[in-house]
Amino acid sequence: MIRGDAEGEIAVIGLGASGRAAATLLCREGRAVYASDGGSGPGVQTAATALAASGVAVDVGRHDLARIARACLVVVSPGVPPSAAPLEVARSAGVPIVSEVEVALARLPGVRYVAVTGTNGKTTTTALIAHLLRALGHRAVAAGNIGMPLSEVALTDPLPEWVALELSSFQLHDTPSVDPTVGVVTNLSPDHLDRYSSADAYYADKARLFANAGSQSVWVLNADDRAVTAMATGVPGRRLRFSVGDATADAYLSADGRRLELFGSRLLDRSEFPLMGDHNVANALAAALAVTVADGAHHAPEARARLADGLRSFQSLAHRLQVVGTYAGVEWIDDSKATNVSSTAVALRGMTRPTILLLGGRHKGEPYTALAGPLRRVGKVVLAYGEAAPHIVRDLADVGRVERWGSDFAAVIARARECAVAGDVVLLSPACSSYDMFRNYEERGAEFARLASQASP
Repeated sequence: MIRGDAEGEIAVIGLGASGRAAATLLCREGRAVYASDGGSGPGVQTAATALAASGVAVDVGRHDLARIARACLVVVSPGVPPSAAPLEVARSAGVPIVSEVEVALARLPGVRYVAVTGTNGKTTTTALIAHLLRALGHRAVAAGNIGMPLSEVALTDPLPEWVALELSSFQLHDTPSVDPTVGVVTNLSPDHLDRYSSADAYYADKARLFANAGSQSVWVLNADDRAVTAMATGVPGRRLRFSVGDATADAYLSADGRRLELFGSRLLDRSEFPLMGDHNVANALAAALAVTVADGAHHAPEARARLADGLRSFQSLAHRLQVVGTYAGVEWIDDSKATNVSSTAVALRGMTRPTILLLGGRHKGEPYTALAGPLRRVGKVVLAYGEAAPHIVRDLADVGRVERWGSDFAAVIARARECAVAGDVVLLSPACSSYDMFRNYEERGAEFARLASQASP
């Protein structure tokens, strides 16, 4: 029943990309599907119209709770919190609740996958893994939390040979069958405390990656992160380590910072890898190590050379420390994907020039005090905006110049332009979700880039 094999209607909660893909996949199998969303915006309406045309029963702006209670299975989108009424009703009625990823995995029995989770770096690492697998000549795609729902992959013909699968804590919570060819944990720090009661509860969902660990399992772990090491202690399987500071790891950055080493020998020079920051070196090491151990054929000298070429050709992802322009000598950097404090701290540690930091959005329950150290080193001014602004001002009041702004993003950008002089950096690294002012972090980053371009004289 967990995978929807029981007779009866399947309820899909949420009509975002994952919900729409799951409903489409199930409908094409001939299953009776009821899909609903409490929202009624243009995106939801568009999804509802398309699903209804394919034979799915759809509700927009409401959930038929009685119908959900009669379902044989509930498929939940990751953005729907466990406390939502449809899920509480399903649990009370004994209806199994699974993720869209769980539905898709049941329909991809021959596809091997590398699963990636962690707090930061997982999207870049996932994209790197897919890129490296393609560099080795495989049909490979990146899916999951990175953007393409896994159910969408299950709808393709032919199916890929490999999937690089990014898994958020929300997705792992409802994916009991996860059992990857290789599992990767990038790092761990408190996040999503607006949804979880504690950091331990958040970590518990991350640990579900190991739910089906056995003697044949393979895990790639961050040796520089004590929380990762602690989480994997006692987990069955082969454990490999990557590090930017420990030469005893299986993949590491050399002590002089000049070479990426894999199993004790040079993979490529640091200068050849195009992404900035040691955190991206860690992502590259994790990806190269995971792909190498995923298949015995990937250990061959020719494969190793192709991996190195793949790292050289990889391009930075949008909204992740992406330079969107230099205007009047001021560099504007879009790091909109930095939706938690630890990710913003990483971005600040990579700055070498006076930095105007745009910090804010929807508060996620974390204190911002961890940013004080790097801000004292490079911070010129912090522009705190959105719902989180009062929390930011309170936590960083002793750091230096912190200004409180509202929810007019154009006004925040205009103020950043006023503060900046040639040689400065304007960094959008919000440490918050975007949902108070934007539909998602992509829209926030795109608006930053658009407004930044107006800084040109």
